[in-house]
Amino acid sequence: MGKTIVLFPEAAFGPALNCVGIAQQLKKDGHNPVFVCDKGFKGVFEKYGFEENLVDMSGGMSDEEIAKFWANFIAEKKPHFRLSPIDQLPTYVIPVWEAIVDSAIIAEDGLNAHLQRIKPDLVAVDNVILFPAIKRAGCPWVRIISCSENEVPDPDIPPHLSGCHENDKAGFKAFEDRFLELVKPTHARFNEFLAKVGHEPYPLGQFFETSPYVNLLLYPKPLAFKRRHPLDPKKFQYLEGCVRDEGTYQIPTFNANNDKPLIYVSYGSLGAADVDLYQRMIGVFAKLPYRFLMNVGDYIGEYKDVPPNVHLESWYPQPAVIPHVDLFIHHGGNNSFNEALYFGKPALIMPFCWDGLDNAARIHDTGYGDQLPRYSWTDEELANTIGRLIGDQPMKKRLADVSRHMQSAKGTEKAARILSEVATKGTFNP
Repeated sequence: MGKTIVLFPEAAFGPALNCVGIAQQLKKDGHNPVFVCDKGFKGVFEKYGFEENLVDMSGGMSDEEIAKFWANFIAEKKPHFRLSPIDQLPTYVIPVWEAIVDSAIIAEDGLNAHLQRIKPDLVAVDNVILFPAIKRAGCPWVRIISCSENEVPDPDIPPHLSGCHENDKAGFKAFEDRFLELVKPTHARFNEFLAKVGHEPYPLGQFFETSPYVNLLLYPKPLAFKRRHPLDPKKFQYLEGCVRDEGTYQIPTFNANNDKPLIYVSYGSLGAADVDLYQRMIGVFAKLPYRFLMNVGDYIGEYKDVPPNVHLESWYPQPAVIPHVDLFIHHGGNNSFNEALYFGKPALIMPFCWDGLDNAARIHDTGYGDQLPRYSWTDEELANTIGRLIGDQPMKKRLADVSRHMQSAKGTEKAARILSEVATKGTFNP
């Protein structure tokens, strides 16, 4: 008999669309996937045919204000993306944590009301912070970890959001110490909220916990970190990516280089606000013997005199596009990170914040692509890196291997199967 499974993703397109892929499979399997989401995501899940239940996570902002909030936030913080990860802590990371804590506090009553009314058999939450209503819903709950795998900490791996390379142990300590120093006031405010709802406080720096039922990591296991304390497969399962179905994509005809390698460029829904950077990149692309598809978001009207080997769109059905390309240039968001690997495509990651910094370091350290700094590259450096990644045949073979591994894992099917088992039996047995 089908189960009612609530999916509650963070108010960001990465987690939201990961959950769509899982929900599509749950529906195929005869279950009733239901979304609870920030009201700023109204219509996102209905578009895929799912019920939406909206929660105010922004303190009474209008829909228009919510739609502009993060775009404006990113635009305001844009100068800070030129800083190193540790220097972004006071200027970007801590303000983001403050906003995330606000969202958890504001959402609690509305989220609790939805869950008590829906009475789900299971809640699957994809977020970086605890919403206590989830633990009070009267059913099992599963945590989906759609950011970098290092969101689950370990002494031997880079701290989450640090952008440290695997062997930079001194960097690990410097980042962690600085983060804990700066996050104290925000963390204390979160613990005050937890106390008001009868929840135990978290240790400094911790805003969430792993589920006692099971935790799903989207990360591909071939790129997993070498941990001092290995993750117990009874509690942690790798999905090896979780790619949604976006149908098919027809490559447009280009007025130049129409028979040359195809490159897809996307910095995600928020990164597209960096119009000056995109225009600088387009100036380089115009001189290169390739074709470029560029996702420029809501800013398409800002671009004039687009070169004939560049095609701009406000949105692409990304999982349908990537199979056609020879290289994916992106910001390091976890969907982009996983989808490039899933389809066996080299990635050039040019990160600006959050888990993109970790994923850029990881793609470099594991040899499935490379990274460049967001801004301080030269035209020659960008052109040479693109050419090297497209022509690297040994890398292509490694990517083909990891692609086969990830596709054979059938991540959405695996996720749906695990959620169904926990919803039915109250436990998971690998």
